[in-house]
This record gives sequence, structure tokens and C-alpha cells, in this order.
Amino acid sequence: MSGTTDKVKGRIKEAAGALTDNNELREEGKTDQAVGKAKQLASAQKAVDEAKDSTKSCG
Repeated sequence: MSGTTDKVKGRIKEAAGALTDNNELREEGKTDQAVGKAKQLASAQKAVDEAKDSTKSCG
């Protein structure tokens, strides 16, 4: 699952937890959002590393 998907799923869970007064579901939503953000950051870091590697081979 992509980071964006995890973040959206987390927002939905958090909202559903808030509406139903379900703290466990709300916390699951927050966790899913954090996982999504971590995936996005890891993906961005990988792209930066690949760009650095490609410029090294050009020079």
C-alpha cells in the first residue's frame, strides 16, 4: 500500500473513531497516518539517493 493510501485510510479511521467515540479506532487511524508519512519520506529519500547516484555516474 502506498503512503498516501495509508494516510487517507488513517484519516477515515480516525474520523470514524471520533464519530463513534471509539478511542481504539481513533488511535489506529493516527498510527496508519504515521505509517503513511514514513512511507512517503522513505520513498522521497530513495529518490534523492538515486538522483545522487545518477549524477555521480555522469561526472
